Parts: sequence; C-alpha cells; structure tokens
Amino acid sequence: MRALRANALRSLLTSLGIIIGVGAVIMMISISEGNAATINQRLSSLNPTQLTVFPGSARGTGGVSAGLGSAQSLTLDDANAIAQLPHVTAVSPLINTQGQLVAGDQNWSTSVVGVAPPYQQIGGWQLQDGNFISQDDEDSGHTVAVLGQTVVDNLFGPGADPVGQSVRINGVPFTVIGVLAPKGTTGGRNADDVVYVPYTTARQRLSGGRSLGQIVLTADSTSDVGLVQNEVEQLLEQRHNISNPQLDDFQISNQLQVLQSVQGTNQALTILLVSVASVSLVVGGIGIMNIMLVSVTERTREIGIRIAIGARPRDVMTQFLIEALVLSVLGGLIGIVLGPVGALVLMHFTNTPFVLDPLSVLLAFGVSALVGIIFGFYPAQRAARLDPIVALRTE
Repeated sequence: MRALRANALRSLLTSLGIIIGVGAVIMMISISEGNAATINQRLSSLNPTQLTVFPGSARGTGGVSAGLGSAQSLTLDDANAIAQLPHVTAVSPLINTQGQLVAGDQNWSTSVVGVAPPYQQIGGWQLQDGNFISQDDEDSGHTVAVLGQTVVDNLFGPGADPVGQSVRINGVPFTVIGVLAPKGTTGGRNADDVVYVPYTTARQRLSGGRSLGQIVLTADSTSDVGLVQNEVEQLLEQRHNISNPQLDDFQISNQLQVLQSVQGTNQALTILLVSVASVSLVVGGIGIMNIMLVSVTERTREIGIRIAIGARPRDVMTQFLIEALVLSVLGGLIGIVLGPVGALVLMHFTNTPFVLDPLSVLLAFGVSALVGIIFGFYPAQRAARLDPIVALRTE
C-alpha cells in the first residue's frame, strides 16, 4: 500500500481501465435487463400456446400479390374442422371490420371483430364489468357487443358504466353486455380500442361475407404448439386440395416463436454489449501489466536487497502480485459504484425500468480481480527472477 500511495495518481490512472470496464459491464447488463423487462411487459398479453391462421395472398392481374390476408380462403367449416384436432383446446373464427360507433351525441371509429365465445380464453381477456359473448349469442346472432376501455372512454366518458346501454355500429343497434379490463399497448397497437361482437352477427349484419379474416386457436401446452401447427397445416392443405406446401393459400403465425425470437434477440444483444464493455477490462489489464513492469524497473535495488537478506523468489512474486491485485480490486470497487449510477441516470432519460442483477456485479468484480492476477503475473515473475548481485549493482 505504501508503494501504491507513493505514486497515487499513477495508481489511479492504472486502475482507470478496470474502473471503466467494470462500470461498463454492470451498466450494459442493467440496461439490457431493463429493456428485457420492458419487452416482456409488452408481450405479457401474448399467449404462448396461441396459433393464428391467416388467409394467403390474393393474386391480381399479372400475378401481382395483394398481400397477406387478402385471399378469401378460410371458412367457418375450416375452423370447425380444426376444433376436432387433438391437443386443440379452443378455436374461434374472426371477422375484422371497421365500424363507426354512435352513442348519444358521441361517435368513435374503431375495429369491430366478430368472434366466438372461446375467444375470451384464447385472447386472455378479463372482464371489468358485465359478460362476454355467450354461445346463445353466437347461435342466435344477437346484436350484443363487448367494448374495450378506450371505446368506453370515448363514447361514454371515463368511469362510465355502459353495460345495458345501446350503441349503433354502422347504423345497426347493439346492446353493450360487457366491458373488457384494460390491456394497454400490445404489439404496437392499443389493444383496448376494439369492439367484440358475435361472429354470426358480424357476418350477417356488418361484413356480409362468408370468408374469415383469421382463425385463432390454442394448444393444450407449449410443448404441443409445434405439433398442433403441423396438424393444422396438413388439415387445411387436405381441405383446400393443396398438394404442394409452397402453394398454401394460408399462413400460420406461432406466438411462441415470436416470444422466443424476441428473447433470443435480447440475449444476443446482451452478449454483444457485454463483450464490447469487456474490452475495457482487457485494456485495463494491459495498463496494469505496463505499470507493474515500470515498477519492477524502478525498484530493482529494493528487490535485490530483499533477496540478498533472505527473501525467496516466491515472496517477491507474491508482493508484486498483491500490488497488481490491489490495483484491479480498487478499480473494481469504484466501477461497482459508478456502473449502477450510470445505468440509473441513463434509464431515467429513456424511461426504462432500473434492474440491477447482483450476479452481474459479482461477476464483473470477480473478472476484475482475475484480470489483475493474470496481467500482474508476468511482471511479478520477472521481479522474482532478478539476480540479486545484478540488481544491487543497478544505479
């Protein structure tokens, strides 16, 4: 410690690389985990067992594609057939249309979706008030509607209870039977800006078509999602007389794959950020080795005297290893303080949650100590191998 204090500024500058490296590693991991928490919160409403079947792309004149979902290739019979497959727990056809809603002197334009009763389970919807669409509503084609919270706020005002009241959707009167609990933003859109009506009612009174916009279903477990997806694909190919999978007139979206893809991307980003930050630790280690070599040169006579009066080579080696270790450990401790502070400041401006993993702190500190030992070994070994006679002759 006396040797380090004798050159306090040099010691601090030597530890600077370790300070930056440890602080950067902690800050990068904290930022990455904060972003992961934000992403997971946004994706929390996604059901990992859900599959969505979309119509394929219609082809116009000259083979021009109209885009996914433009073909009218899915029918209610397809949905009923899918419901008979093993490992399928719930199925709902979907008809999507844009509706102009009017209640009193207020109006609101939003998405109106015709669904079957199982859609509440599939979409993971909770009710804030009233009831969801029943099987009797579906079978009888009742003009009933379940409103999202955004629709309620714009038609009836915040805090209002619209259950039992009437709204007109594209001129057709509907009775409000339920209000959905808020979900917030999902997949970049406002999940609460929606109205659900019975599928049969939407087909007969709003859209007028017989083809489906989507078919949504759930598997009985995440382990069976891939199996169910293959079975649905084979079933629809058989029903649509398709022998070449390249010519499928439908596509299947797998929510589990979406979740896994996002999580995998976040993990790869974390590894990249930590790898970049770890370069500072290596640079800091090189700085320690450089300064320790200078220290050995400056203290050659001291080393010679120690060896001449009985110090063993391993004693000298231990002395210089301890000095290198102290430099790296002190740098690591300062980095442990600065890293979370930097992450906290950055996350304040980016509005992401602050997450500090104690394991990342311990890992960064342990690596900093290891860097000190590794990069201090060569200077310490060089000092231990000095010939005392040669060392004492050094002016």
